[in-house]
Amino acid sequence: MAKMTIEDKLGLNKFNTNELNSHIDVDKEYLDKQEVERVCRACPAGLYKLDAEGKLSFDHLGCLECGTCRVLSGGKVVKGWHYPQSGYGISFRMG
Repeated sequence: MAKMTIEDKLGLNKFNTNELNSHIDVDKEYLDKQEVERVCRACPAGLYKLDAEGKLSFDHLGCLECGTCRVLSGGKVVKGWHYPQSGYGISFRMG
């Protein structure tokens, strides 16, 4: 049997997301580009992105709820973070 890759395992996850209410409050206008880039690089789900003009975009759908962005940001780029409300979030199903 072939060994599963990380991508294969992540593909098994089930997301039940609240599309209207994010559990992460992001300051998309934060000015320190080094801080913003650090959060973008660290997110394992790739939910933080900078466009060609350096503007931050963020989508909470697909969040792995690891808290990496919260810890790295220290309240700067990520102003608030909490687990999704009951019944929402990720269900890990690692083959």
